[in-house]
Amino acid sequence: MPSPHPDWRHRLAHALPSTGWRTRFAPAPTGYLHLGHLVNALHVWGMARAHGGTVLLRIEDHDGTRCRPEYEAALLDDLEWLGLHPDVYAPPTFRADWSGHAARQSNQHARYATALESLHAAGLVYPCRCTRRDIAIQVPHQPGEEPCYPGTCREASVPPGESFARRVRLDPFIAGFDDLRLGPMVHEPARQCGDLLVRDRHAQWTYQFAVVVDDQAHDIDVVIRGEDLLASTGRQLQLAALLGRTRPLRFLHHALLVHPDGSKLSKATRDTSLREMRAAGARPEALLAEAARRAGLVQRDTLPVTALAELFG
Repeated sequence: MPSPHPDWRHRLAHALPSTGWRTRFAPAPTGYLHLGHLVNALHVWGMARAHGGTVLLRIEDHDGTRCRPEYEAALLDDLEWLGLHPDVYAPPTFRADWSGHAARQSNQHARYATALESLHAAGLVYPCRCTRRDIAIQVPHQPGEEPCYPGTCREASVPPGESFARRVRLDPFIAGFDDLRLGPMVHEPARQCGDLLVRDRHAQWTYQFAVVVDDQAHDIDVVIRGEDLLASTGRQLQLAALLGRTRPLRFLHHALLVHPDGSKLSKATRDTSLREMRAAGARPEALLAEAARRAGLVQRDTLPVTALAELFG
């Protein structure tokens, strides 16, 4: 992973849009929020408050097999308790019914279908019968390394009714961007990941596709997320270009919280949740301070939500 620019926080005032820009906090309700999510929230709200941005809250529940209503209710409750209030598409209260909300991915099938049809009309979409296991067998790779889809079904004329899965052709493309923390980057999606899966064999829209379509629909200017998603940036920029995006998009990838063995905090490994910390008596300003300390942003025992802008001013 590239090293961050030593003065990256002070450079934000010049690197971000001058005013009126929009970012988003976009949790997936597949588990309870933990300190890793809070680190992301500190960057999202802190940068927006310091430099004239606004925050949109989006529920990324495109994966119907893993998302749960109780996790969604809990994350909304945690954000309210922390005092992290979004500026855009905010519900009347955090406990309001979000079942029909415009910023919930499970409500956006028509939006994604329209985007897919535009790519299909351009001759860029094809059915795919390959499973992850098929690809892993065809493309030898090291544990933790992403296999590049070899294009097995690109010219195979798979009947459309054989599989719900669809891929988008990614021809050679150089995606250059200047990460606000890590500096200049160059990605080549065709070599990194190959043709992109945008709908899986269960007819679910993929993360890579949904976030690109949503960021365009929601007028997002700055994407703030963890370093684990850095490799996704080039393919998302290429896909956005194929979908006709002309609005500039900036990225910042912040460091992740990790265990001593280097593994990141994760809902899948049941790392201590904010809800458990709340139940044990933690206060919002103490949790915000702990997240800021562990992210290397500031050394304080308490951090009021009203002081987040100071971290990035």
